[in-house]
Amino acid sequence: MAPTTTKQWIFKGTNGFDDLAFTEAEIPPVAENDVLVHLRGASLNYRDLIIPKGLYPFPIKFPVVAGSDGAGEVIAVGSKVTRWKPGDRVVTLFNQSHYYNPIDPIAVNSGLGGALDGTLRQYAVFNENGLVRAPSNLNYVEAATLTCAGLTAWNALFGGKPLKPGQWVLVQGTGGVSIFGLQFAKAAGARVIATTSTAEKAEILKKLGADHVINYKEDPNWGETARKLTDGEGVDQILEVGGPQTQEQSIKAVRSDGVINIIGLLGGVEPKGDARIIHALWHLCTFRGVFVGPRGQFEEMVRAIEANDIKPVVDKEVFPLEKAKEAFEYMEAQRHFGKVGIAID
Repeated sequence: MAPTTTKQWIFKGTNGFDDLAFTEAEIPPVAENDVLVHLRGASLNYRDLIIPKGLYPFPIKFPVVAGSDGAGEVIAVGSKVTRWKPGDRVVTLFNQSHYYNPIDPIAVNSGLGGALDGTLRQYAVFNENGLVRAPSNLNYVEAATLTCAGLTAWNALFGGKPLKPGQWVLVQGTGGVSIFGLQFAKAAGARVIATTSTAEKAEILKKLGADHVINYKEDPNWGETARKLTDGEGVDQILEVGGPQTQEQSIKAVRSDGVINIIGLLGGVEPKGDARIIHALWHLCTFRGVFVGPRGQFEEMVRAIEANDIKPVVDKEVFPLEKAKEAFEYMEAQRHFGKVGIAID
């Protein structure tokens, strides 16, 4: 017998984690083009920390079921569904209406855990087009890390000016997007420079395949150091997750005709130093904003993950659904390495 209710975490407003509540709700009916998914794994992103603080720049409706990243098993399908059948393993698409590039206003307004109810729940109904086949080599929590961080890194490296073997990639820190960027770049035959803040993290990055690691606390002028590592030519692709606080160094590192993929604001939103867009002219580089990616790219990424047996890096501390609030606090305290995973049921 199909379940009728689901336990879920909702954001009620913008008073921080005090507005995160564990509730129970009825499961909506499965319409003719819908799919009912038993969610088995989820993961958190930086956006999940800033939504309850009122800092997220994209559409939000409150109350909203939290989380964009989810993986699970199809347990029922609508009468006109052709993409899925019960038993299929699936992963959620971040923007539910973003199927192919370019993104449009409709797709921007279809983000899970923001404009639409998200994935921190046991059961959820999705339109059949808002799901992607889960990689066969990953478990549910691993697969759930792909929705936002994985696809963002893939889009950055291959969705604009595609990365080529032998080129240089620079990734910042040890968050989900950066680690995926490192893994995808190495699988594509590229060379990777990574930045981090501790010797311990540097050793892990080297084990993951980084060719060079720069400690940005010991070397605040790491952009020039990165350029020197490329024989002075500069880096072809940069995954810029720090925002204005790190763009000055990214500009120093990028090569002529290179790409700085603007992904995050982990370092804050206030400009610092000489991080001005005019450098796109002076350095002949491209500043490219990346907002996750479309379903078509997701499907490409899944095939690449299977072909190269890429395993997402999930933090050793995986939380059960009922302790998701602790997972938020754990991530905000920066106690994690890689993705923070949540096991559901």
